[in-house]
Amino acid sequence: QLRDFVWVDDVVDVNLHFLRHPEDGGIFNVGTGRAQSFNDVATAVLNTLEGQNKSTAEWVAEDKIQYIPFPDALIGKYQSYTKADLTNLTITGDYNKTFATVEEGVQAYVGQLQAAK
Repeated sequence: QLRDFVWVDDVVDVNLHFLRHPEDGGIFNVGTGRAQSFNDVATAVLNTLEGQNKSTAEWVAEDKIQYIPFPDALIGKYQSYTKADLTNLTITGDYNKTFATVEEGVQAYVGQLQAAK
């Protein structure tokens, strides 16, 4: 299962872009244009919290990442692959900034949570 995980600050930045450029308005996909796994998210969280640079396999071997069966109730109802097509955003919307990766977004978010303690 691969998803397009987008950092909320990037979504805010896109909205501010269109606030400053209302002439470029329309309906636009907002995402990174990259599909990443939930393993990437879990690994990024653990690496950030633990100050490590381990692989998913290493975290699994240490029993820090555990898997549960996919819920039967979601079979056939869950969109297991998402990846934003940014063509309209970059061409019509004239938005050309690079979106944060999962790793960058997780580091920023965890950092904010730790600073709020």
